[in-house]
Amino acid sequence: MLNDKLKNYLHLHLVVFIWGFTAVLGALITIDAIPLVWFRMLLATFFVGLYVMFKKFSLRVPKKALRTLIIAGITIALHWIFFFMAIKVSNVSVTLATVSTGAFFTAILEPIFYKRKMIWYEIFFGLVVIAGLYIIFSVETQYVLGIVYALIATLLSATFSLINGKLAKQYKPSIISFYELGSGVAFITLYLLFTGGFSAEFFILSASDWMYLLLLASVCTAYAFIGSVKVMKLISPYTVMLTINMEPIYGIVLAYMILGSSEKMSEGFYIGALIILATVLANGILKNSLKRNVSLGQAK
Repeated sequence: MLNDKLKNYLHLHLVVFIWGFTAVLGALITIDAIPLVWFRMLLATFFVGLYVMFKKFSLRVPKKALRTLIIAGITIALHWIFFFMAIKVSNVSVTLATVSTGAFFTAILEPIFYKRKMIWYEIFFGLVVIAGLYIIFSVETQYVLGIVYALIATLLSATFSLINGKLAKQYKPSIISFYELGSGVAFITLYLLFTGGFSAEFFILSASDWMYLLLLASVCTAYAFIGSVKVMKLISPYTVMLTINMEPIYGIVLAYMILGSSEKMSEGFYIGALIILATVLANGILKNSLKRNVSLGQAK
């Protein structure tokens, strides 16, 4: 029998594996990024809504919190749009390698958002990440647009995580998810209405697209979000951080296995990606070590 700690750790790896698979599904789904995100968020809102009804949670939140949830929902909708646009114009490997820079966008934005001083080693690691990105830019020139879209997606993701960091301390993850996903759907719906994006063809999808969308919305969005928050309450932040850094690795390996030669990249790409991933990992290890030393010093 597996003990509870090992079960939670394996569950976390499953969630991270699912996140890595999300990018592959984005490549397999044939519709464009905006309708893809609209369907994803609409279906995920439905699934989370069912969960909230089953659990009989109250949906009441203060008006100020609701405004923040709406902003967060629009931000994550834009993040997903640019994320899938990056996949459509480049490939999964390029997109995931670029998106793995998210920790450093957060490191830059966090001092502004929470009004604290910049940390020296975050600046240093940020420069190393830029060097890794430069290598990828220089050797994969045919994917420059995809890299730019992925960087925009990463900036939006970092912004979203900072907004959500405050909300997560006050409200249930399913309630947060319901309002954010619903707000994202409403935002994209208004955009499509004003631009004439809705048509009969918009709703005509192939059987495979429907299957992949249902998988994306249910398992990769609704389940993964709620499951990740539950597991993160039971496992140390350090272990969570190290495990989440496996997401681009899982995604790139899955993409190569499922999508084949279209995901095979040059040697320079893998060097740049390795620099980025190693730096993100080193940042987490150093940050955890410094926090541990501070805690020990306070305990003495």
